[in-house]
Amino acid sequence: MPRVAFCLQIKRELLEEYKERHRHVWPEMQDALRETGWRNYSLFLRDDGLLFGYVEVENFAESTAAMARTEVNARWQREMAPYFESLEGQAPDAAMVPLPEVFHLA
Repeated sequence: MPRVAFCLQIKRELLEEYKERHRHVWPEMQDALRETGWRNYSLFLRDDGLLFGYVEVENFAESTAAMARTEVNARWQREMAPYFESLEGQAPDAAMVPLPEVFHLA
């Protein structure tokens, strides 16, 4: 299964609220992620707001496009957008640029 990692920046003053929102991700959002191929999805957050995401997905572009077509994702992205820095008008999921993998221990 291909692995994808990405980084985004959360506003420092909203870190605790961001973490709280992710303790209660809507069940329909979780279902949509699963239905569009997201597996083993994790988010990690540093104290300075650096967010690191990891997901296993057959085709990241296809899965993100499928998520973009769901109503629940549109709602989630609108609600999450204020937590992020430097989105430049993009939804948070549109700003997830995969990082190149430089090492993997199988």
